[in-house]
Amino acid sequence: MKILITGSNGQLGSELKDLLKDHADKECYFLDRKQLPLEQTLIIQDILGMYQPDLIIHAAAYTAVDKAESEPALADAINHLASEEIAQYCRLHGAKLIAISTDYVFDGNSDVALTEDAPVDPINTYGLTKLKGEQAILKWHAESIVIRTSWVYSTYGNNFVKTMIRLMTERDEISVINDQIGSPTYAKDLAQAIVDIIEGEDWVGGLYHYSNAGEISWYDFAIAIKEIKGLDCKINPIPTTQYPTPAKRPKYSLLDKSKIKRTFKVEVPSWKDSLVQMLANLS
Repeated sequence: MKILITGSNGQLGSELKDLLKDHADKECYFLDRKQLPLEQTLIIQDILGMYQPDLIIHAAAYTAVDKAESEPALADAINHLASEEIAQYCRLHGAKLIAISTDYVFDGNSDVALTEDAPVDPINTYGLTKLKGEQAILKWHAESIVIRTSWVYSTYGNNFVKTMIRLMTERDEISVINDQIGSPTYAKDLAQAIVDIIEGEDWVGGLYHYSNAGEISWYDFAIAIKEIKGLDCKINPIPTTQYPTPAKRPKYSLLDKSKIKRTFKVEVPSWKDSLVQMLANLS
């Protein structure tokens, strides 16, 4: 099987590279932004045609949430129009597609875990462009698997966990938002779920949710990082109103993982267990 992975240097792409390197039955091509410039939508299908993949894992995205507010056209080209080109290629050439989306397609006004058919209403440009990308993928290639995830972190790349460790090492006191609720996702767990889906017997297209199990705030996440690492730093809980950003964030975006567990029998580890594992791998 020939697999093409976009976003090869991202958190998920890097974890997929680690997981797939020992799979002799899979010929994998990992493309970065230079090899596959997603903003250049007119050449995407030609580039994909050079590799003739049986399956594409579309993990690349424009993920600078705040910057997207001032670069809406670029964010739309990468998250929406490029995804449409990839889906069209898969439809034309009979390739399978797994694409990654985000909890930011929701407005954050729920108070129960969000299922795949919960109403969508993004409150920032990033979320809107990702939603349009989802819709384009499923319009052109309904057999695609689109996985929404949230709060992704890894030993690779820049993320909340690494930022917290750095700040807690440098400072005696920090403040972290305590009124945005969801669940983090260790990219290695998501990568494993994707590999399990590829190797499984059933392929069922549609929308799915995946994050680690549990429900926490960013403040809870920071406290856990501090405790596991044994750091000595005071963490103050603050409301979102005290930390204004160019892009609004959903207040509540906890994803219900029942469908992906039921359909593909994938593992969903608890957020705390996965954090412990990631921090051990990091050090």
